[in-house]
Amino acid sequence: MLAFLSLTALYCAVRLTVYGLDAYRAHQASAMLRQIYYEEEPTAAPPATPSPAPLWTLAPAAADISMPTPEPTPETRLRLTGYPDNPDGHISQRFEKLRRQNEDIVGWLRIDGALEEAVVQRDNVYYLNRNYCGYHNVNGAIFLEETCDLSVRPYTLMLYGHNMKSGAMFGGLRNYESLAYYQKNPFITFDTAYEGGRYVVFSVAMISLNPRSRSYIDFSKLNSSIISCREDALTALRKVSVYAVGLDVTARDQLLLLITCASDDAERRVIAARRIREDESESALMSVIHSARKR
Repeated sequence: MLAFLSLTALYCAVRLTVYGLDAYRAHQASAMLRQIYYEEEPTAAPPATPSPAPLWTLAPAAADISMPTPEPTPETRLRLTGYPDNPDGHISQRFEKLRRQNEDIVGWLRIDGALEEAVVQRDNVYYLNRNYCGYHNVNGAIFLEETCDLSVRPYTLMLYGHNMKSGAMFGGLRNYESLAYYQKNPFITFDTAYEGGRYVVFSVAMISLNPRSRSYIDFSKLNSSIISCREDALTALRKVSVYAVGLDVTARDQLLLLITCASDDAERRVIAARRIREDESESALMSVIHSARKR
Protein backbone atom coordinates (compact mmCIF):
# COMPACT_ATOMS: atom_id res chain seq x y z
CA MET A 1 0.00 0.00 0.00
CA LEU A 2 2.84 2.38 0.87
CA ALA A 3 4.55 1.61 -2.44
CA PHE A 4 1.27 2.22 -4.33
CA LEU A 5 0.70 5.56 -2.60
CA SER A 6 4.30 6.59 -3.31
CA LEU A 7 3.94 5.75 -7.01
CA THR A 8 0.63 7.63 -7.16
CA ALA A 9 2.18 10.70 -5.56
CA LEU A 10 5.13 10.50 -7.98
CA TYR A 11 2.79 10.20 -10.97
CA CYS A 12 0.76 13.22 -9.83
CA ALA A 13 3.92 15.24 -9.29
CA VAL A 14 5.16 14.40 -12.79
CA ARG A 15 1.81 15.29 -14.32
CA LEU A 16 1.70 18.61 -12.48
CA THR A 17 5.24 19.38 -13.59
CA VAL A 18 4.41 18.61 -17.23
CA TYR A 19 1.24 20.71 -16.97
CA GLY A 20 3.19 23.61 -15.53
CA LEU A 21 5.89 23.36 -18.20
CA ASP A 22 3.28 23.27 -20.96
CA ALA A 23 1.57 26.33 -19.52
CA TYR A 24 4.91 28.16 -19.41
CA ARG A 25 5.79 27.17 -22.98
CA ALA A 26 2.36 28.18 -24.24
CA HIS A 27 2.79 31.57 -22.55
CA GLN A 28 6.24 31.99 -24.10
CA ALA A 29 4.98 31.08 -27.60
CA SER A 30 2.10 33.55 -27.30
CA ALA A 31 4.41 36.30 -26.05
CA MET A 32 6.79 35.74 -28.97
CA LEU A 33 3.96 36.05 -31.49
CA ARG A 34 2.63 39.19 -29.80
CA GLN A 35 6.05 40.81 -30.14
CA ILE A 36 6.08 39.99 -33.86
CA TYR A 37 2.48 41.09 -34.35
CA TYR A 38 2.99 44.50 -32.78
CA GLU A 39 6.29 45.34 -34.42
CA GLU A 40 6.03 48.63 -36.24
CA GLU A 41 5.46 48.16 -39.94
CA PRO A 42 7.44 50.17 -42.47
CA THR A 43 5.39 52.61 -44.48
CA ALA A 44 4.67 51.00 -47.82
CA ALA A 45 4.91 53.13 -50.97
CA PRO A 46 1.66 53.29 -52.94
CA PRO A 47 1.62 51.13 -56.07
CA ALA A 48 2.42 52.88 -59.34
CA THR A 49 -0.67 51.52 -61.02
CA PRO A 50 -3.81 50.16 -59.42
CA SER A 51 -4.23 46.40 -59.46
CA PRO A 52 -7.09 45.07 -61.56
CA ALA A 53 -10.25 44.44 -59.59
CA PRO A 54 -11.35 40.80 -59.16
CA LEU A 55 -14.26 39.54 -61.17
CA TRP A 56 -16.79 39.90 -58.38
CA THR A 57 -16.27 43.69 -58.22
CA LEU A 58 -16.32 44.46 -61.92
CA ALA A 59 -19.46 46.23 -63.11
CA PRO A 60 -21.07 44.75 -66.25
CA ALA A 61 -20.50 46.63 -69.47
CA ALA A 62 -23.31 48.91 -70.55
CA ALA A 63 -25.59 47.26 -73.09
CA ASP A 64 -26.10 48.89 -76.47
CA ILE A 65 -29.84 48.29 -76.29
CA SER A 66 -31.81 49.36 -73.26
CA MET A 67 -33.45 46.33 -71.62
CA PRO A 68 -36.34 46.43 -69.17
CA THR A 69 -35.31 45.98 -65.55
CA PRO A 70 -36.72 42.73 -64.14
CA GLU A 71 -38.73 42.82 -60.96
CA PRO A 72 -36.51 42.05 -57.95
CA THR A 73 -37.13 38.73 -56.24
CA PRO A 74 -36.47 38.05 -52.56
CA GLU A 75 -33.03 36.56 -51.98
CA THR A 76 -32.98 33.15 -50.34
CA ARG A 77 -29.20 32.69 -50.23
CA LEU A 78 -26.29 34.85 -49.16
CA ARG A 79 -23.92 35.84 -51.92
CA LEU A 80 -20.20 35.27 -51.61
CA THR A 81 -18.25 38.53 -51.70
CA GLY A 82 -14.67 39.66 -51.51
CA TYR A 83 -13.18 41.85 -48.79
CA PRO A 84 -14.48 45.43 -49.22
CA ASP A 85 -11.22 47.10 -48.21
CA ASN A 86 -8.98 44.42 -49.71
CA PRO A 87 -10.53 43.37 -53.02
CA ASP A 88 -7.33 41.73 -54.27
CA GLY A 89 -7.05 39.54 -51.16
CA HIS A 90 -3.55 40.63 -50.11
CA ILE A 91 -2.18 39.21 -46.86
CA SER A 92 -1.27 42.04 -44.49
CA GLN A 93 2.37 42.61 -43.57
CA ARG A 94 1.68 41.70 -39.96
CA PHE A 95 0.43 38.28 -40.95
CA GLU A 96 3.20 37.75 -43.46
CA LYS A 97 5.61 38.06 -40.52
CA LEU A 98 3.53 35.74 -38.35
CA ARG A 99 3.26 33.16 -41.10
CA ARG A 100 7.05 32.94 -41.28
CA GLN A 101 6.76 31.34 -37.83
CA ASN A 102 3.86 29.11 -38.87
CA GLU A 103 2.02 29.26 -42.19
CA ASP A 104 -1.13 27.98 -40.45
CA ILE A 105 -1.62 31.32 -38.64
CA VAL A 106 -4.69 32.99 -40.16
CA GLY A 107 -6.04 35.30 -37.45
CA TRP A 108 -5.50 37.33 -34.30
CA LEU A 109 -8.05 37.30 -31.47
CA ARG A 110 -8.24 39.90 -28.70
CA ILE A 111 -10.59 40.59 -25.82
CA ASP A 112 -9.17 43.69 -24.16
CA GLY A 113 -7.49 42.87 -20.88
CA ALA A 114 -8.58 39.23 -20.98
CA LEU A 115 -7.30 37.35 -24.02
CA GLU A 116 -4.89 37.87 -26.89
CA GLU A 117 -3.81 34.95 -29.05
CA ALA A 118 -2.98 34.01 -32.61
CA VAL A 119 -5.49 31.80 -34.43
CA VAL A 120 -4.45 28.90 -36.64
CA GLN A 121 -6.27 26.75 -39.19
CA ARG A 122 -5.51 23.27 -40.45
CA ASP A 123 -8.02 20.63 -39.40
CA ASN A 124 -10.13 20.37 -36.25
CA VAL A 125 -7.76 17.88 -34.57
CA TYR A 126 -4.13 18.89 -35.17
CA TYR A 127 -4.04 21.86 -32.77
CA LEU A 128 -5.98 20.23 -29.96
CA ASN A 129 -2.67 19.24 -28.38
CA ARG A 130 -0.17 21.48 -30.18
CA ASN A 131 0.80 25.08 -29.67
CA TYR A 132 1.20 27.71 -32.39
CA CYS A 133 4.68 26.44 -33.23
CA GLY A 134 3.38 22.90 -33.77
CA TYR A 135 4.96 21.47 -30.61
CA HIS A 136 2.91 19.15 -28.41
CA ASN A 137 1.24 21.06 -25.58
CA VAL A 138 -1.82 20.24 -23.46
CA ASN A 139 -3.05 23.83 -23.84
CA GLY A 140 -3.39 23.39 -27.58
CA ALA A 141 -4.08 26.48 -29.68
CA ILE A 142 -7.10 28.50 -30.75
CA PHE A 143 -8.07 27.36 -34.22
CA LEU A 144 -10.55 28.31 -36.93
CA GLU A 145 -13.15 25.81 -38.16
CA GLU A 146 -11.49 23.74 -40.88
CA THR A 147 -14.30 24.27 -43.41
CA CYS A 148 -14.12 28.08 -43.21
CA ASP A 149 -12.88 29.45 -46.53
CA LEU A 150 -11.00 32.74 -46.09
CA SER A 151 -10.45 33.24 -49.82
CA VAL A 152 -13.80 35.05 -49.68
CA ARG A 153 -15.32 36.95 -46.78
CA PRO A 154 -17.03 34.29 -44.62
CA TYR A 155 -20.38 34.98 -43.01
CA THR A 156 -19.56 32.79 -40.00
CA LEU A 157 -16.24 32.41 -38.17
CA MET A 158 -16.10 29.62 -35.58
CA LEU A 159 -13.09 29.50 -33.26
CA TYR A 160 -12.31 26.59 -30.94
CA GLY A 161 -10.08 26.47 -27.87
CA HIS A 162 -9.60 24.45 -24.70
CA ASN A 163 -11.35 25.43 -21.48
CA MET A 164 -8.17 25.43 -19.39
CA LYS A 165 -8.53 25.67 -15.62
CA SER A 166 -5.57 28.04 -15.60
CA GLY A 167 -7.64 30.46 -17.68
CA ALA A 168 -5.42 29.96 -20.74
CA MET A 169 -6.90 29.68 -24.24
CA PHE A 170 -10.71 29.80 -23.79
CA GLY A 171 -10.62 29.11 -20.05
CA GLY A 172 -11.53 32.73 -19.33
CA LEU A 173 -14.76 32.57 -21.34
CA ARG A 174 -16.52 31.25 -18.23
CA ASN A 175 -16.33 34.81 -16.89
CA TYR A 176 -19.01 35.83 -19.39
CA GLU A 177 -21.55 34.07 -17.19
CA SER A 178 -21.25 37.10 -14.92
CA LEU A 179 -23.47 39.94 -16.14
CA ALA A 180 -21.04 42.54 -14.80
CA TYR A 181 -18.19 40.96 -16.75
CA TYR A 182 -20.23 40.77 -19.94
CA GLN A 183 -21.25 44.41 -19.68
CA LYS A 184 -17.60 45.37 -19.19
CA ASN A 185 -16.27 43.19 -22.03
CA PRO A 186 -18.90 43.08 -24.80
CA PHE A 187 -16.48 43.72 -27.67
CA ILE A 188 -14.14 41.27 -29.38
CA THR A 189 -11.49 42.01 -31.98
CA PHE A 190 -10.77 39.33 -34.55
CA ASP A 191 -8.46 40.21 -37.41
CA THR A 192 -7.77 37.80 -40.24
CA ALA A 193 -4.86 37.92 -42.64
CA TYR A 194 -7.15 39.85 -45.02
CA GLU A 195 -9.10 42.31 -42.88
CA GLY A 196 -9.66 43.62 -39.38
CA GLY A 197 -12.89 43.01 -37.50
CA ARG A 198 -14.63 44.32 -34.39
CA TYR A 199 -17.57 42.36 -32.97
CA VAL A 200 -20.18 42.78 -30.23
CA VAL A 201 -21.40 39.83 -28.13
CA PHE A 202 -25.14 39.14 -28.39
CA SER A 203 -25.41 35.65 -26.85
CA VAL A 204 -23.69 33.76 -24.02
CA ALA A 205 -24.94 30.20 -23.86
CA MET A 206 -24.35 26.60 -22.85
CA ILE A 207 -25.20 24.53 -25.92
CA SER A 208 -26.13 20.86 -25.82
CA LEU A 209 -24.75 18.43 -28.40
CA ASN A 210 -27.84 16.27 -28.00
CA PRO A 211 -30.37 16.99 -30.78
CA ARG A 212 -33.20 16.09 -28.37
CA SER A 213 -32.22 18.77 -25.88
CA ARG A 214 -33.99 22.14 -25.74
CA SER A 215 -30.58 23.86 -25.74
CA TYR A 216 -29.38 22.08 -28.89
CA ILE A 217 -28.15 24.29 -31.74
CA ASP A 218 -27.47 22.96 -35.23
CA PHE A 219 -24.18 24.71 -36.03
CA SER A 220 -24.40 23.63 -39.66
CA LYS A 221 -27.28 26.09 -40.05
CA LEU A 222 -25.03 28.94 -38.94
CA ASN A 223 -22.57 27.91 -41.64
CA SER A 224 -25.32 27.67 -44.23
CA SER A 225 -25.72 30.24 -47.00
CA ILE A 226 -29.49 29.71 -46.90
CA ILE A 227 -30.93 32.77 -45.18
CA SER A 228 -33.86 30.96 -43.54
CA CYS A 229 -31.51 28.38 -41.99
CA ARG A 230 -29.31 31.08 -40.51
CA GLU A 231 -32.34 32.94 -39.17
CA ASP A 232 -33.60 29.76 -37.44
CA ALA A 233 -30.20 29.13 -35.85
CA LEU A 234 -29.85 32.76 -34.73
CA THR A 235 -33.30 32.66 -33.12
CA ALA A 236 -32.37 29.49 -31.26
CA LEU A 237 -29.00 30.90 -30.21
CA ARG A 238 -30.56 34.02 -28.74
CA LYS A 239 -33.26 31.97 -27.03
CA VAL A 240 -30.75 29.86 -25.05
CA SER A 241 -28.59 32.84 -24.08
CA VAL A 242 -28.28 33.48 -20.35
CA TYR A 243 -28.92 37.16 -21.11
CA ALA A 244 -31.76 39.00 -22.78
CA VAL A 245 -29.93 41.48 -25.01
CA GLY A 246 -31.67 44.00 -27.25
CA LEU A 247 -29.08 43.82 -30.04
CA ASP A 248 -30.35 43.47 -33.57
CA VAL A 249 -28.86 40.44 -35.39
CA THR A 250 -29.72 39.33 -38.92
CA ALA A 251 -28.75 36.47 -41.19
CA ARG A 252 -26.64 38.89 -43.25
CA ASP A 253 -24.45 39.90 -40.30
CA GLN A 254 -20.98 38.40 -40.12
CA LEU A 255 -20.87 36.17 -37.04
CA LEU A 256 -18.01 35.24 -34.72
CA LEU A 257 -18.45 32.25 -32.39
CA LEU A 258 -15.98 31.31 -29.63
CA ILE A 259 -16.60 27.67 -28.70
CA THR A 260 -15.10 25.65 -25.87
CA CYS A 261 -15.91 22.57 -23.83
CA ALA A 262 -17.64 22.56 -20.45
CA SER A 263 -17.67 20.30 -17.40
CA ASP A 264 -20.28 18.15 -19.14
CA ASP A 265 -18.81 16.49 -22.25
CA ALA A 266 -22.20 16.81 -23.96
CA GLU A 267 -22.18 20.61 -23.68
CA ARG A 268 -20.26 23.50 -25.19
CA ARG A 269 -19.88 27.06 -23.96
CA VAL A 270 -20.51 29.50 -26.82
CA ILE A 271 -19.85 33.23 -26.94
CA ALA A 272 -21.61 34.56 -30.05
CA ALA A 273 -20.92 37.99 -31.52
CA ARG A 274 -21.77 39.86 -34.68
CA ARG A 275 -19.65 42.30 -36.63
CA ILE A 276 -20.19 45.94 -35.72
CA ARG A 277 -21.87 47.68 -38.64
CA GLU A 278 -20.47 50.74 -40.36
CA ASP A 279 -23.25 52.99 -39.08
CA GLU A 280 -22.86 51.88 -35.44
CA SER A 281 -20.72 53.34 -32.66
CA GLU A 282 -19.42 51.36 -29.72
CA SER A 283 -20.77 53.96 -27.30
CA ALA A 284 -24.29 53.47 -28.66
CA LEU A 285 -23.91 49.70 -28.47
CA MET A 286 -22.71 49.98 -24.87
CA SER A 287 -25.99 51.62 -23.89
CA VAL A 288 -27.82 48.56 -25.30
CA ILE A 289 -25.47 46.17 -23.49
CA HIS A 290 -26.01 47.99 -20.19
CA SER A 291 -29.73 47.33 -20.49
CA ALA A 292 -29.17 43.55 -20.79
CA ARG A 293 -30.64 41.42 -18.06
CA LYS A 294 -30.07 37.90 -16.84
CA ARG A 295 -32.81 35.40 -17.60
